[in-house]
Amino acid sequence: AGYMDIWQLLILATICAIGGDQLNYYMGKTAGKALFNREDSFFFRKTHLDKAKEFYDKHGSKTIVLARFVPVVRTFAPAVAGVADMSYSKFVTYNICGGFLWVWGMTLAGYGLGSLVPNIGEYIHIVVLIVIFSSIIPIIFEYYKHKRKTSK
Repeated sequence: AGYMDIWQLLILATICAIGGDQLNYYMGKTAGKALFNREDSFFFRKTHLDKAKEFYDKHGSKTIVLARFVPVVRTFAPAVAGVADMSYSKFVTYNICGGFLWVWGMTLAGYGLGSLVPNIGEYIHIVVLIVIFSSIIPIIFEYYKHKRKTSK
């Protein structure tokens, strides 16, 4: 709409996205140590931490990048990476890549869509539904893939 400078927005949003996940990783890393000393309870099991560590050892890099594009998962992935003791240098590298891809991809896609479709504001509810649905497609796909694998 021309209210903001797109370049300033891209730079500031990228810094915030990367910084937010850095803080989230740090909180997971520092709080994670205390979790290993807790007794098992209804909400917490040490085996879940062990499974998370195995998962991040195997899939951590792509998880940090792809989690950006999945609502809810994006909130927890950096903290779980910290708790699972993912290598900090690996986390930083993929956090920066994921931050750039997510911010620049989503912002420029929205900017382009807004430039191409006149009166997009009238159809924003449809756009939001499409974005939400496309965000959960990978989760659905992985769920069915896992279900098929475990049923064999």
